[in-house]
Amino acid sequence: MKDAISLHDYLFDVADIGDWEGEEELVTDKINEVYHAVWRALPDDISVAQVDFLLPGIWDQLRGGTILLETDEYELIDWALAYVRQQLEEGIPEMDTADDEE
Repeated sequence: MKDAISLHDYLFDVADIGDWEGEEELVTDKINEVYHAVWRALPDDISVAQVDFLLPGIWDQLRGGTILLETDEYELIDWALAYVRQQLEEGIPEMDTADDEE
């Protein structure tokens, strides 16, 4: 199902990244590089819901501190690949379907 999903829907533009004290372009480039590397490693049968959980989850983990500024993209990619592997092995929580049942 990966072929039905576009990575470009998840990539960041400098305007979307927020304030990084003049380093917005660097942060944008790094997070997009991480997303590209993760994308290549995702299984072909991954669902949209899983991608919707994983990629924003990576951003949620990285955006709160200075790690994106202080760490090179290779270390970030290694971390992100380990994060994705762990999430897939543990099982991604089912999305809330309560609204669908009403």
